[in-house]
Amino acid sequence: MRNRFFKACAFALLVFMFLSLAAPAAEAYLVRYKEQYFRLFHLHYIQYPDDTMENIYWLEQAVKADFANPLYALALIENETQWEKYRYLFMMHLNLKLIEQYLYLGNKWNKRNAYFYNAPWKEQNLESLETAETCFRTALFYWKDASEWAAKSQDRRFRFINLANVQFWEDEAGRIEDKSLDYEKIIRRELDLLQRVRERFQAMDENTY
Repeated sequence: MRNRFFKACAFALLVFMFLSLAAPAAEAYLVRYKEQYFRLFHLHYIQYPDDTMENIYWLEQAVKADFANPLYALALIENETQWEKYRYLFMMHLNLKLIEQYLYLGNKWNKRNAYFYNAPWKEQNLESLETAETCFRTALFYWKDASEWAAKSQDRRFRFINLANVQFWEDEAGRIEDKSLDYEKIIRRELDLLQRVRERFQAMDENTY
């Protein structure tokens, strides 16, 4: 099921890329840097799975891309120390956004209870839970990276450097440091609940309903 989930994601992304390439040339521009990819990320009023996968694509491209020249940074950069802190904060923020998107995606397939009348669809529900688990564990992977980048941004050298326009990123790093933002705790709680629901589905038989 995990392979089918990632194949479905890959297919959706390929369709999205094809449609982007098929757009009129006058509307296209070269996207190369983190800042450009990040601007393509956006929240939707209703977060459908395709919307979430589109956002994941842009964010993952941003993670892999190079930084733009400091002149085009999303914050005012005046020296090398500010530039270094900016890069750490940006990487942290990208990973946090990926966590959010994978949690959104996982919750589309997650089952928070196993009702007796769901027994006829036991296997479909178990497959759905497996997909949700894959999303949650991927989010957990990004939490490790987000935490490491946040720790780097909180080095003593940066204590009195506040970057204009990305103060929210500064707040995120501070919340990770004081553990008021702890996605690992949230994700592991979701995984524990998922496992309990899975076990209830697995225990169902022809006499359940």
